[in-house]
Amino acid sequence: MRGVRGYIIRRLLLAPFTLLGVTMLVFCLTRLVPGGPVDRILQERAIGALNGEKSTGIAADSVSESEREKLEDLFNLNEPLWKAYLQWLGLQRKRVETHRAEFDKDGAATITTAAADGSPRLLEVRMHQDGSPLFVPPPWFRAEAWELHIETSAERTERFGILRRRSGSAPPREELPPRAVLCRKAYNGLLQGSLGRSYKYNEPVLGMILNRLPVSLYFGLLGALVAYMLSIPLGIFKALHHGSVLDGATSLLIFIGYAVPGFALGAILLIYLGARLEYFPLYGLTGADFESLSVWGKISDIAAHTVLPLACYVVGALAMTTMMMKNSMLENLSADYMRTAVAKGLSYHRAVWRHAVRNSIIPIASGLGGVVCSVVGGSILIERVFDIRGFGMLSYQALMDKDYSLIMGTLLVSSVVIILGNLLSDILVAILDPRITFR
Repeated sequence: MRGVRGYIIRRLLLAPFTLLGVTMLVFCLTRLVPGGPVDRILQERAIGALNGEKSTGIAADSVSESEREKLEDLFNLNEPLWKAYLQWLGLQRKRVETHRAEFDKDGAATITTAAADGSPRLLEVRMHQDGSPLFVPPPWFRAEAWELHIETSAERTERFGILRRRSGSAPPREELPPRAVLCRKAYNGLLQGSLGRSYKYNEPVLGMILNRLPVSLYFGLLGALVAYMLSIPLGIFKALHHGSVLDGATSLLIFIGYAVPGFALGAILLIYLGARLEYFPLYGLTGADFESLSVWGKISDIAAHTVLPLACYVVGALAMTTMMMKNSMLENLSADYMRTAVAKGLSYHRAVWRHAVRNSIIPIASGLGGVVCSVVGGSILIERVFDIRGFGMLSYQALMDKDYSLIMGTLLVSSVVIILGNLLSDILVAILDPRITFR
């Protein structure tokens, strides 16, 4: 394992640049592809209008101005693409708090802010005839952390009219009054440990990921462990008894398992073993009365809910890994070094376990990166069939909802785990095969 330490350091140093490229590409695609949070709300409002739902106010049959501004502030939709990406990284300040107030006929606006203890504080802003703001900050106000500007009536009416025309509604008939906009900017991105908030659920993205990740890790790690524990001995057995009746029978079962998708197998198991025979629960990871059960009852409840999803997770990996192990074993059993080892007096049994098995596991170890990827992402369709709230289902929901912050958060976690999984795979291959050197 010469040069392993230097190789690991180089890979870890290249990892941030890989993540930078992946996140930049996906960030640009999510912003440039048609459709987004605002468009989704417009579609929901249009469907509601077709169903006879009525709305009142200036945003009838469309998204309200306050809703649009909330989404703009949440996802930085009013910022240039490059600037929004730097703000997501935490390399540039972004709006973390915004207050708006309309001017009255006398040209005065009162902005309501909150003090540290939550009590309201009022700020008065006046507008000159030339449109510039007049603002005398009170002693308690930190002017260096805030920015104040005036949104004119024409700017406000034009911006909101474009949104209404996109939804097929008529533009506003009257001009909207000018407003004073006070915003506080700060560094609040990836480098500061923040992945933003989900517009769909209005929760921190990092907290949502941490809540869903243990479920996928549970099924993924357990599925990988079961698959390897079964496939490696089965592959060795099939190679040593190649052409026998048991080899043919197990090959038939393996090919069937490889051909049947996991979600299709899940639907079949749910119908026969869940609904008809009632051997296993139908959905979820725990039952409705989980909290009231004893410790042993909770373990039994989780185990009962695990059997069917775990079988769907394992079936594909088990079939592929078994055949890979068998083919690798057959190749190594017929290698010259095996005949040489036996000719030198080593028993065939010891030659198989000392040389052939170790060399045959190398291809299995090289695929560890893909296994780690499946551990994190899981199977979206399997989670959907069994109604399991895992990380894979969270990623799917983020894409369907066009939830920008959630998409970027799930992508970042998946990319980090895949990079670390591939690195671990390379290290294991080097441990198993001393011929491999890192330069």
